[in-house]
Amino acid sequence: MTMDAPISATAPAIELRGVTKRYDNGTLANEEVSLRIERGEVHAICGENGAGKSTIMKMIYGLTRPTSGRILIEGRTVDFSHPREAIAAGIGMVAQHINLVPSFTIAENIVLGREPVGRAGVLDRVSAESQVRKLALLYGLDVDPNALAGDVSVGMQQRVEILKTLYRGARIVLMDEPTAVLTPQETDDLFAAMHRLVRAGVTVVLITHKLAEVKAISDRLTVLRDGRVTGHAMTAEIGHEAIAEMMVGRPLARQVFERVDCRDDTPRVKVRHLGYVSPQGSVRLSDINFDVAAGEILGVAGVEGNGQNSLARVLSGVVAPHAGTARLDEVSFISRGVRTARSAGVATVPEDRLSDGVAIHLDIEHNIIATNYFERAFSVLGWLKADAIEARAKHLIEQFGIKTASSKTAVGALSGGNMQKVVMSREIAGDPKFLVAAQPTRGVDVGAAGSLRAELVALRDRGAAVLLISADLEEVLGLSDRIMVLFKGEIVAHFQADSADQREIGLYMTGLRRQPQASATLGAAFAKDIEGTAA
Repeated sequence: MTMDAPISATAPAIELRGVTKRYDNGTLANEEVSLRIERGEVHAICGENGAGKSTIMKMIYGLTRPTSGRILIEGRTVDFSHPREAIAAGIGMVAQHINLVPSFTIAENIVLGREPVGRAGVLDRVSAESQVRKLALLYGLDVDPNALAGDVSVGMQQRVEILKTLYRGARIVLMDEPTAVLTPQETDDLFAAMHRLVRAGVTVVLITHKLAEVKAISDRLTVLRDGRVTGHAMTAEIGHEAIAEMMVGRPLARQVFERVDCRDDTPRVKVRHLGYVSPQGSVRLSDINFDVAAGEILGVAGVEGNGQNSLARVLSGVVAPHAGTARLDEVSFISRGVRTARSAGVATVPEDRLSDGVAIHLDIEHNIIATNYFERAFSVLGWLKADAIEARAKHLIEQFGIKTASSKTAVGALSGGNMQKVVMSREIAGDPKFLVAAQPTRGVDVGAAGSLRAELVALRDRGAAVLLISADLEEVLGLSDRIMVLFKGEIVAHFQADSADQREIGLYMTGLRRQPQASATLGAAFAKDIEGTAA
């Protein structure tokens, strides 16, 4: 680490001057980035996925070094080679993924690595808990030092991560997509905490692609596109549309999809008393009951880790349930594997496209036919029909707007958005009867996400039943006709999407409310005022 001058009382908290980062493989992540982050403010760095936001964060925190340019912290030029050097300079980072030891108490997690020790050289628990309480009181971040980290909510775990940085003396706190797995209530709590930090003199840098968050919490913003700065602004002086245009390089039309009311329709998909236990013995799904009509999108809301991924895997035939049934047009389609489910008319957009959705070393053509290569249209006597496969791939590339030089491009060379378009095009092209779409726009830029959502609605309008599983509550509300909420593997609420309120849904997502005998079957009672009963 190098520092060329003492701290300046008037210099900005962070300044980047002409910073460029080119990785060893030739990838240009950032080019000539210059920005100023003033002290005691919330500064949002926003942009689409792949815009270079996280690389900026990594360079400031010492996880990677710039190829050229200068980084100044409080007026001093720095060249961090390791995060510990950034921490010593007063910088803390709250990563998108929580990194706590579940079996440790909150106090133990906060002081980990800098533990107060007693005469015997062991952890002084009384001192640790006392320091954590004082720190929590000072910054208004209420925590129970004695609670196990694995037993508290995600929102509480994030408070612990913030306190960890403050315990180490952070004057600058970097936050990378901090609301990705938070409920609306937890997001409000986080924003309130950020305001308290700023009032206490801490500088907060927020990395996000969510425009509503930028407007709600930041004082200033910097927009990145393709690794370059496209604009700076005082947040109060710029609108959503202008920010979005700086992010994507063109005006974005607001998407509004018409909802349908299928409450009195005959179910196309019937799921009854579905249960699933993980190989480790954990109950992931318990007594799940729901219907989906033809021409309907049923949205699944919930904090991640409450059974959504297990539900998608069971319905796709990847794993077998331990109880219950699932029928599509009165034909059972689970328990017998993926091929049986697909033969019945089920298609799947998996949660993790890299591990479950594509083969990154294969080209677009082979990924496009991965689920139906055995059909007569693409093979004969075990031999693939190269011309037919190429024609199919080119047709879908054009239809779905996949940006690629050739249908023979390796999928691993595509952007996240185009990779997801390959998956979606393959799954939708066969006009499935039932589509299970898990996190369909995760890690996808704004423009691509809009086109993918439009494809889901178009599939619904062609008569398919769609189950939409998404951690993005705004996406669930915007696309769904009905919504069910999962909490700890159970359905705890069910209602029409047009009567749903985002903050009220959050109460169900955290288990604070629960409808009695909740199910999402057609004809079941809806929570018209989303009240239910207190859990």
